[in-house]
Formats: sequence, structure tokens, C-alpha cells
Amino acid sequence: MPKHKALAEGLALIFQGIAHLNSTFPNRKFTVDGRLVGDIGEIIASLEYDMILDEVSQPVYDGVSSDGKRVQVKATFKDSLTFKGTPDYFLGFKLFPDGRYEEIYNGPGSVIYDRYAHRRGIGSTLLSFPNAVLKELSSAVAPDSRVQKRGM
Repeated sequence: MPKHKALAEGLALIFQGIAHLNSTFPNRKFTVDGRLVGDIGEIIASLEYDMILDEVSQPVYDGVSSDGKRVQVKATFKDSLTFKGTPDYFLGFKLFPDGRYEEIYNGPGSVIYDRYAHRRGIGSTLLSFPNAVLKELSSAVAPDSRVQKRGM
């Protein structure tokens, strides 16, 4: 089975389980955002982008791009992504329950840092930033300042 299809089918099963838990235990809200979501984002990055994931998760980086720069990968089902530290590259995705994903940001971490330099804790505290702003920042990044897609 192709890995992309396996990912989509796995996500569908996860959301079926969450729906079951929510209907069985209506006084609780079951969500998937957390480590599971980050791991899914890292798998997408390793399948679609020219990078190699670190064998062991690192605090600020998840892998290395083909040009030798460190890459932080973040993913969410919500409308904002988290950012901590200033990675060489930041690659952010919005995920959808049907297995689709959207690249929100692909470029130097310094661009995000510079945009939010006024925020208390920038660079040292895990902060959340709106996908819409990150997408706008990403649109201004030069093609050669991005993590390249595989096969390009």
C-alpha cells in the first residue's frame, strides 16, 4: 500500500475512534492535537520534502534538509501553529481529518522570529501564531530559502 494512502486511512480510523469516544463520553472533549499530530507532520515532511528526520526527536529540530540546515516541523488541525527557538528552517502544516494537508509556512525560522520579535518569550517559550499570518510570511520567502520538495 502506498504510504500516502496508508496515512489517509490511518487518520480516518483515528477520527472514527475519536467520534466514538465523544459520543460515549459526552462530558469530555477528545482531541488529537499533541504528540500524535506532530508525528504525522514529521512523516508528511519526510515523505514530501527533501529532508531526513532525526532518529531521536530533538527539542528545536526534527531533521536536516538536503542543504544541511536544521528543520523544525509543526502540524495542527487548528488555526495556529506553535513556534519555539529559531530553527534554520520552519515547516508548518495544517492537517485535515480526511488526510489532506496544507503547507502553511516553509522558510527560515528567522522570518517568524523577526515578525514577532516584540512578543514576550519569543525564541524561548512555546508560542502560538495564526496560520493566516504564517501563510502570508511564507508567501514572501524566496524559493531557494525553502525546504525543497522531493523530486524538484
